[in-house]
Amino acid sequence: MSAKSAGQFLLLWLALLFIAPSQAYINRSYSSLEQAQSFQGDFIDILRQGKLRILLTRDYSSADYLPRGRSPQAEQQRIVEEFALSHGLMPELVLVENFSKLIPALQAGQGDIVIDNLTINDSRLEKISFSVPVDHVFEQVLVPKNDNSIQRVRDLDGKSVMVDRGSTFWHALKWLKQKRYPDIEILETADGVQTEAVLDLLAAGKIDATIMDSNLVEIYQSYRDDFRVAVNFSGQRDIGWGVRKTAPQLVSEINRYLQLEHSAEDRDKRYTGDLDQIKQRRVLRVLLRNNAASYFLYRGELMGFEYELAREFADYHGLRLEVVVPPSHRDITTWLLEGRADMALSFIEPSQKQSRLGVAFSRPYHYAQQHVVVHRTDPAESLQDLEYRTIFVRHHSRYWERLAQLQEAGARFSLRATDDAVETEQLIQMVSRGKYKATLADEHLLDIELAKGLPVRSALVLEDKVPHAVAVRKRNSQLKQALDEFIKRVYRSEFYNVTYIKYFKSRRSVQRLARGRVIDALKGQISPYDKLVRKYSDRYGFDWRLVTAQMYQESRFDPQAKSHVGARGLMQLMPRTAKAMGVKNTSDPASSIRGGVKYLDWLRDRFDAKLPLSERLWFTLAAYNAGAGHVHDARRLARQIGLDPDRWFGHTEEAMLLLARKQYAKKARYGYVNGREPVNYVRDIRQRFEAYIDLSRNVALVAEPTQSKNRL
Repeated sequence: MSAKSAGQFLLLWLALLFIAPSQAYINRSYSSLEQAQSFQGDFIDILRQGKLRILLTRDYSSADYLPRGRSPQAEQQRIVEEFALSHGLMPELVLVENFSKLIPALQAGQGDIVIDNLTINDSRLEKISFSVPVDHVFEQVLVPKNDNSIQRVRDLDGKSVMVDRGSTFWHALKWLKQKRYPDIEILETADGVQTEAVLDLLAAGKIDATIMDSNLVEIYQSYRDDFRVAVNFSGQRDIGWGVRKTAPQLVSEINRYLQLEHSAEDRDKRYTGDLDQIKQRRVLRVLLRNNAASYFLYRGELMGFEYELAREFADYHGLRLEVVVPPSHRDITTWLLEGRADMALSFIEPSQKQSRLGVAFSRPYHYAQQHVVVHRTDPAESLQDLEYRTIFVRHHSRYWERLAQLQEAGARFSLRATDDAVETEQLIQMVSRGKYKATLADEHLLDIELAKGLPVRSALVLEDKVPHAVAVRKRNSQLKQALDEFIKRVYRSEFYNVTYIKYFKSRRSVQRLARGRVIDALKGQISPYDKLVRKYSDRYGFDWRLVTAQMYQESRFDPQAKSHVGARGLMQLMPRTAKAMGVKNTSDPASSIRGGVKYLDWLRDRFDAKLPLSERLWFTLAAYNAGAGHVHDARRLARQIGLDPDRWFGHTEEAMLLLARKQYAKKARYGYVNGREPVNYVRDIRQRFEAYIDLSRNVALVAEPTQSKNRL
């Protein structure tokens, strides 16, 4: 190779490196439709498989296509691959020759998700489920550069139009041909023919027109000038990712990633500062697990004994409480030390092992004895009675350590480990069903299940009561001191005792909470209006759990709710807004939900579609509360003071708070606004939305033993 050739090769290599960095470093595999085996599992099954199969046409896969710009397909592929990698999954691109084969392949289980710039419409919603919209487009008719014969859709009569079979363009053209313009000649794009080749045919005059989504048109127009947009073929359409209807958990995880994790940088930041820095941020982040003792959802409201203690502490210090739910009990210490939260409550028993890792503990706020739990009909009363029986507990737990010590002392029971994400309440339930012979549980956890009427009992108590304390980082001495003072003040106080009785001792209260607790946000009922919320959320492209979280924030699910300013109904529509949205009776749940979601959609259109999906969502919610004008004022102010106007949390929300001050309000187009209201409004909805999603994530966990952790 000559020096000149070598130099050219190096330049080409560098160009490719910088053009598509995301493609260069992602470890992925490829397969064809013929190679893909049928697999119909949901997210938990996909995790076991270890790979996420992504269906897309060969035209836009990274194997055959290098976009000259930021192709929407390439961007969508990048995001879905990052989603896969974030869950430890290998992205596998399943390449399809023709667009029309994508949805049938998905339904047949030859892939898990379709990302090929798929338009969300009613006919497709009957076949598959969709993520929240990832883009918004117009369908546009393209013609040769110098062809002026097509100015309106009706001018397609007598013209040849090439589109993919199975696309929305194809079905719309078929309808026009049958109903209005019989001389339209519809040409099917042949298998393997790429969009670039279709544009070549168009430019050469071999076809009269083609139809393409506007986000793709922008890419091709960036380097081709041999075609033009003649007319918009449709109004604005939503683009989403397609998933089988039998995979609701996968849809939930995708929506979580798109709306909460992707582009939500403030959630990824790690803070390890002490109480003084926490007060500067005004947010206290607390690690809690989702269970009946710590933190759960009751008819839309966040509840739990430890949640109420944490909220009381946060309120006392003027802080907003933000709950962080780790994937498993094993992750609590790691997440705390990494700075993902400021403190952890999960009825944690202090240990020297954790102390050596850098964890400090508050004074105890709770004590509990540990009980060996068996079925009600089991006669066991002692360790000797448990001989050769199997006790199931989490491996990375104090339960396991204590039982292992008993084995070393001569006890002859078998010890089997469960997944670290499984809750003790689930293990007790497995014992009640006869699936497991025994487990170990703190007395307050057993009390809950007994109050619910489960056929279990305590076979024996292991030892004296063990303490439970709040875990913090050792270097956060201010926070530890504040917690010690707080616990000294509230422990066994009226607040503490009433709260404790509500969650553990009152049979009536425990049963009431159990009946109203939402265990599965995918199948269970969050609100009395879930079907209506799902219907209208799907219609307008919102996650139904987000709308439910907002509805609770607005009205506490009360259709007769009325605010002091005249807003009414479940979605608290003002009379003028209700009229504009076509709502005649705001007290009617269906009308209020339809009008509220329609208004959300209208507000979303007030913000640039190029904003990151999650950011546009938060701006929309803020506008629902305070008005779009005030949000635009806050964005302008954010830019002026050096914050990012395209991000809500930590940026535009800070500017919104400043608009309550005279020196800023007098320069704002829409004047004064009590910025604290929309800031709290958006944060409260996000927290509730996250709680709903966490319920969806945890439901698939099965308390199955880990065979490698069997001890006798």
